[in-house]
Amino acid sequence: MTTNITYVILLLSLGGAAWFMLKKAKANKEAMMAENAPKVAGDDTLEGGAKDPEQFDEPDDDALDEMGDLLGLDDDED
Repeated sequence: MTTNITYVILLLSLGGAAWFMLKKAKANKEAMMAENAPKVAGDDTLEGGAKDPEQFDEPDDDALDEMGDLLGLDDDED
């Protein structure tokens, strides 16, 4: 008689543990899918920024010379 009660308790414990694991696995899968969903333009926010964004409005002479070198423009050939 006590072995039957023990088996019932063990089966209920096994069922409860299986239910808990399935519930947790489903919640983890939903969280993972939400985290790895494709990003839609405008939905995500970019943090940070330039400390002095006005510095990029007008390039200085060094930057212009470097861009000319990268483009293969040479002032000496004229």
